[in-house]
Amino acid sequence: MSSHFSRRQFLRQGAAALASAAFLGAQSSRKPNILFVIADDWSYGHAGAYGCKWINTPNFDRVAREGVLFTNTFTSNPKCSPCRASILTGRNTWQLKEAINHFSIFPSEFPVYPTLLEKGGYFAGCTGKGWGPGDYQSTGMPHNPAGREYHKHTLKPPHSGISPKDYAANFEYFLAQRPKDQPFCFWYGGHEPHRDYEEGSGVRAGKKPADVIVPGYYPDARVVRSDMLDYALEVEWFDMHLGRMLKKLEETGELDNTFVLVTSDHGMPFPRVKGQIYEPAFHIPLAVRWGKNIGAGRVVDDFINVRDYAPTFLELAGVPKAASITGRSFLDVLRSGKSGVVDATRNVMLIGKERHDLGRPSDAGYPARAIRTPEYLYVRNYEPDRWPAGNPETGYRNVDDGPTKEFLLRGFDEYYRMSFGKRQPEELYHIKSDPDCLKNLARDMKHIQIKRDLQARMDKMLREEGDPRALGNAAFFDTIEYTGPKRHSYDTWLKNQKN
Repeated sequence: MSSHFSRRQFLRQGAAALASAAFLGAQSSRKPNILFVIADDWSYGHAGAYGCKWINTPNFDRVAREGVLFTNTFTSNPKCSPCRASILTGRNTWQLKEAINHFSIFPSEFPVYPTLLEKGGYFAGCTGKGWGPGDYQSTGMPHNPAGREYHKHTLKPPHSGISPKDYAANFEYFLAQRPKDQPFCFWYGGHEPHRDYEEGSGVRAGKKPADVIVPGYYPDARVVRSDMLDYALEVEWFDMHLGRMLKKLEETGELDNTFVLVTSDHGMPFPRVKGQIYEPAFHIPLAVRWGKNIGAGRVVDDFINVRDYAPTFLELAGVPKAASITGRSFLDVLRSGKSGVVDATRNVMLIGKERHDLGRPSDAGYPARAIRTPEYLYVRNYEPDRWPAGNPETGYRNVDDGPTKEFLLRGFDEYYRMSFGKRQPEELYHIKSDPDCLKNLARDMKHIQIKRDLQARMDKMLREEGDPRALGNAAFFDTIEYTGPKRHSYDTWLKNQKN
């Protein structure tokens, strides 16, 4: 979290919106609407509500101020389609067969919450990016798992790299199609701040490179600061559409009966973040607003996982939870009226991945699992002889291209190694003092017992969750088909070299 963040300041800002005990008042007799809002590659801390001064997010800040801001929300797999599959099904990605991988098929055997809500009487739809990238058609799904798509309205974006989809106008069109008095469930998936960016657009828009807080795993260089401002501009575009949607709900009198959840799928599309098993990759923003039903101005430190969203929505709607769901509703936390640690049992998180993008011999993945507690992050890299971000000769394909990546690759120094170099079989970080995960304590004798305890706890939890790798069936992951473009595969690269 940014050092600018002050819990006391935030609570004071929200106090005016908290009417003594009104937050525990009776709910509306109508079922609540659900507006799910997810950015594409937006990092934790990069919002005004978290104290960030160089990214303006007035609408996320409003949701947080008039509702609940969470400080410990995580994805179990920091890549687009695995995380979104987890959100939709309420399961960790190692419980999702092929859907653990990027560019996979979506197994139709796992029910998704929009379909369950539709069966429970909701009108459902989505705009922007739903589940993906990957293949859901071949498994017989009639439309994107996130819902029927509403992409009728477009606009001319202010910068190249920003989607021409008019998300807010499509939301209004969706509302116009809704049968009278029927509750709705809508997925707004911004394509922003996913790359590509219009290089230098942030500076040209008047943003100042000096304002950027550069993480410790990057050099303090102008090219990095400028790249991060381009990213900031796209976060603000995503937030602007959220504001238009909130305004529409306010105009129609629907806002206070709408459960608004705003989050991201994983961290920013920069080296050592997106797709990697470090804190900045899987720690994500979360704020929830629901009128007087959950109160205002609260900051909650409980651990929340993206697989907890689906059971929360279903409980909220009074729809039975599918037996396949392993996530846990946090509606009790929201309704508690408390700040800080509300449920002390929500204090541990599992993270992992298999194969994301191609770029290694035989299109192999980079399997890893990790456990996160309030103090520590322990990581097990099962194939440390492999390149974690993809092989050098194929361009480190598990890192999105951009100015920061190009700059680090030219340096071939400690910053290059932190983002692209091979890793130790085990990593251990003291998150409270080292949130950027810069100092690996795995070989520190003072931390040996802590490491062993975390490893044992992680392995036990993974076995209980049925992780094939923990149960001795890791070979399954090598059988999963890659459904995306093959141009970045190692075998394609090798063939091109021979021709």
